[in-house]
Amino acid sequence: MRVVFAGTPGNAAATLGRLVQLHEVVGVISRPDAPRGRSSRLVESEVSAAAESALGLELVKPKSLKEAGIVEWVRELQPDIGVVVAYGGLIPPELLEIPVFGWVNVHYSILPRWRGAAPVQRAILAGDEVTGVTVFGLVDELDAGPVYTVSELQITGQTAGELLDELTPLGAQALMRALYGIDNRALSPLPQADEGVTYAQKLTVAEGEIDWRAPAEVIERQVRAYNPAPLAWTTLYPGGDPAGERLQVLAAQPTDVELPPGEVRPQKRRTLVGTGTQALELARVRPAGRKEMAGADWGRGLRGDGWRVG
Repeated sequence: MRVVFAGTPGNAAATLGRLVQLHEVVGVISRPDAPRGRSSRLVESEVSAAAESALGLELVKPKSLKEAGIVEWVRELQPDIGVVVAYGGLIPPELLEIPVFGWVNVHYSILPRWRGAAPVQRAILAGDEVTGVTVFGLVDELDAGPVYTVSELQITGQTAGELLDELTPLGAQALMRALYGIDNRALSPLPQADEGVTYAQKLTVAEGEIDWRAPAEVIERQVRAYNPAPLAWTTLYPGGDPAGERLQVLAAQPTDVELPPGEVRPQKRRTLVGTGTQALELARVRPAGRKEMAGADWGRGLRGDGWRVG
């Protein structure tokens, strides 16, 4: 089929690479180059880089899909179908109507659970045991269109980054099955259930602050959901010092030790912090202005007593 593709991050680029092996990708839409790092240097998206450098595909990077010329550009491509993977913007109604078979979206949850921007992270935060990939038809309502295929995956302690890495090839396979079925008129979408709808709002840095009064398992899920970005964090206070500094927590695991919430206890081979239940071992941390390190190494560098977080 002739496909117009819209996507932005690395998982979308990986799916695009699979797509071009089986279908004719006639055009690619991605987000504009964005500032990155301390220098705020403009960097193109992973999809843009793949489309131009590796695949040699026609590419546009509009600030908005409502910009003048975008509708006509898509229409001139004469696509059979549009494919969206983590584009980061809504496809306006006038674009939805152009492809012969409409548009499909590869979404990393089992819809209708976790419609929205951060389904992988929200599934981990909520303690879901199962997630997956849904390929569905786009309509003029957020992630509410009819479903073509669903693939499931167990959540077994992965970080958000690790879980997305597992979901990406699963989603590419599901997309290929859906496109084959659509192209051969052998697959009809089914409407989503009216019950069980939840929304996955984008994670914020403020929401990543750890409340050490929460149960250990809740904090551990928060740490995994926020890894690799924007990372869960807390404020470290030396004993008797009201001024603190930020500490990012990249990995943590529950122990059978009990400590008061927020109390930091360095040990020879690990560093513990008290929670509302059992203490957590800080496995990987990133202190302010320093590189990521093992929690045990960081704890051995603390001098004096009375260290706490909160």
